[in-house]
Amino acid sequence: MITSKITSKAQTTIPQPVRDALKVKAGDEIAYHIEGGRVILTRAKRAPADDPFATFGEWSSESDRRAYADL
Repeated sequence: MITSKITSKAQTTIPQPVRDALKVKAGDEIAYHIEGGRVILTRAKRAPADDPFATFGEWSSESDRRAYADL
């Protein structure tokens, strides 16, 4: 069994064997799923990059997408 301690700030280090099993490194995110009295730790899926034009709803028609597709 692999263990780690919780600090006074509720932080812990994920042990190396666990990081290796999840294939996570610095900057990656992890996800927690609670099932009854158990917590399942997994590597979080990366969200797709935000569309910088999503803010401009007035430019979101199909004709605009075709017109600006090659930019």
